[in-house]
Amino acid sequence: MSDHGLVSSLRYLFADFLDEEDHTPPFLPDGMPEIALAAVSDGIHLLMEYQGASYARLYVERLQRLIGRSDVDGAMFSEIARLMARRMAYEDAIRIAQLKLIEFRNSEGRVRSSDIKHFRLDELVDALPAVAAEPLLDVLDQIGCAHRRVAIPFSTAGRWGIRRLKMEAWLRRWRRFSIRYRQECIWVERWLHMINRSLAKQPEAAHAIIETATMIKGYGDAYRQGLADWHAIIDGLAKPTFDGVLPLANLAGAVAEARHAAMPDPRQVALKRTIAQIRARALASAPAAAE
Repeated sequence: MSDHGLVSSLRYLFADFLDEEDHTPPFLPDGMPEIALAAVSDGIHLLMEYQGASYARLYVERLQRLIGRSDVDGAMFSEIARLMARRMAYEDAIRIAQLKLIEFRNSEGRVRSSDIKHFRLDELVDALPAVAAEPLLDVLDQIGCAHRRVAIPFSTAGRWGIRRLKMEAWLRRWRRFSIRYRQECIWVERWLHMINRSLAKQPEAAHAIIETATMIKGYGDAYRQGLADWHAIIDGLAKPTFDGVLPLANLAGAVAEARHAAMPDPRQVALKRTIAQIRARALASAPAAAE
């Protein structure tokens, strides 16, 4: 990267934190399918609200990679745009505070409510800037408290609760420096990469790969379970198929079968068993197919 590119990247990253960024939404990408207009517009609006203009521009830049491809029609482009926006607006404690405040403001102060959300300590620390979070996580691991659950109130029932929500929502300026943000960026890029590989290797499975984004949602245990199940299916079925080491002719069907077997089980017993059975069937049929 050139010195100019490095300076531009740093300026882009620090814009949200310093609150010096242009708050103008990015333009819709040129050449995008007309059918996707509503989905992309909604995605930009969501990410502007969630993080700001620079984050919405990142969303548009990712979509621009798909424009003009003959193997990506309007419906597929729309679905990728919709699901990517949803995943980029991942649900952390900051987002829950934002949503609570939005509900309060939209009701002009008439809706006042209190919710208690449960997070693991390491999940809360992951939202801090990496320079502070990494040593803190090491300490939590050493004393065996990283997985300890804590209850966090999100309330608009009183003045103090609203003030607290505003402080928590303000922390979005730290979000793009956090461990969680880095992990989420890696996930989105891998998801897009797997879609590309499916389009190249097994196009009929592309929609199934795109829809795996719906496996990951929420926060806490549900989020971690969905993420672990997603990686199990991608690493156990999709990637080896694309790499040519697993002769799986119907990847879409295999992904659907594996997703059906996924249970709220941290050990993933049923899912791992199903993936193993799918792999065994594919490998057993390979010699016959070769003959």
